[in-house]
Amino acid sequence: MSIELLSLAFVLVFVAVLLTGLPLAFATGAVAVVFALFLFGVPGLTLIISRVFTLMGNYVLVSVPLFIFMACILERAGVAEAIFRTVYVWSGRLRGGLAVAVIISCALMAAMVGVIGAEIVTMGVVALPAMLSRGYRKDLALGCICAGGGLATLIPPSVVLIMWGLTAGVSIGQLYMAGVLPGLLLAGLYIGYIVTRCRLRPDIAPLASASERAIPLGEKIALLKELALPALVAFSVLGSLYLGWATPTEAAGVGVVGALVAAAVNRRLTWANFRIALADTAKVSAMLYWLFFGSSALIGVYTLAGGTKLIQDAMTGLPVSPIVVILIMQAIWIVLGCFIDWIGILLLTAPIFVPVATALGFDLVWLGVLFCMNMQISYISPPFGPAAFYLKGVTPKDITLTDIFHSIWPYLGLQLLGLGLVIAFPQIALWLPGTMAP
Repeated sequence: MSIELLSLAFVLVFVAVLLTGLPLAFATGAVAVVFALFLFGVPGLTLIISRVFTLMGNYVLVSVPLFIFMACILERAGVAEAIFRTVYVWSGRLRGGLAVAVIISCALMAAMVGVIGAEIVTMGVVALPAMLSRGYRKDLALGCICAGGGLATLIPPSVVLIMWGLTAGVSIGQLYMAGVLPGLLLAGLYIGYIVTRCRLRPDIAPLASASERAIPLGEKIALLKELALPALVAFSVLGSLYLGWATPTEAAGVGVVGALVAAAVNRRLTWANFRIALADTAKVSAMLYWLFFGSSALIGVYTLAGGTKLIQDAMTGLPVSPIVVILIMQAIWIVLGCFIDWIGILLLTAPIFVPVATALGFDLVWLGVLFCMNMQISYISPPFGPAAFYLKGVTPKDITLTDIFHSIWPYLGLQLLGLGLVIAFPQIALWLPGTMAP
């Protein structure tokens, strides 16, 4: 069978298996086993085993459950509520101040959590009732939570950046620093949109009450102490990486200690919370690792069959400028993001796109940031945007999925704008890594 027909068979069989309802992790693994037997016989199964064991032996993967555990602890430590309360007090005089506070709180939480679901659920519980009770229009309230929560995909310590670093073979510390400014750029675009829209349509976001606006400056300054612990946790992770004091795995361990201290200070470090955090970490980590193993096995079989070389040669041989090839990659990622989880997209496309980008002379740290920005788009893209489903789980019954998806369109446009800016001006992503300590 020619490699072209084999590639088509891979796609058709993979889609058929997914349509049966089999989870993505097991679908990729099953297709890998079937094609390994078909192409190489029983000895081909040793390839799958070797790929899995190689992945299991990667020390950096230890940071994944550590960052997830840190997120689970912080979710129950009352940190998000404290951040939101403090930020809102300072933005209360601004029309749309609650929505602005959501974006700022999400950006601060993203610098500690790195897991999108925790942010969206927490803001859905804390901020959504506050906005709706004050008369905020439903689409403004829902949209800012979905978009703000997605910042955890880009702002470090992002699990997505860890996996890109492992797959592409680039420094995770540099990737973390590269995600900071694009993440802040998106947060700034969201805030600018909210402020502008609320100024043009004052009815969609009433001003804070007179008592809330009359809080003395001294009380506002006193509330800033609520940000001390979150800032310490964020610095313990990002600062240690930026200054070259710790590896990503070591920084994750320090972050866990910081999260436990924050929970203890807030009197939330109970055995029940600790046990739930451990259980949630085990569930999420097991799901992620099975996805890693299945996708790694599938791409290994396809690579050995010569499929990745075929696609790489085709992309590098296109009669277009190199930047057009990058734009084609973005289009593929955006389309796949509407239907497949980010892990599947990463492990299926990175082994093909990374050599192409290298051959064309592009920086893989910059490409990793572009991948994360695309995955952030995928989190709110219908029909399967996970952010909408996370939020639906904590909204009142009268709010439908249609309401949530309707609210995200302006933010989807802003994400595409941010992606375009980082493509046009790579230094937005690459400047900060260039200043890191060696």
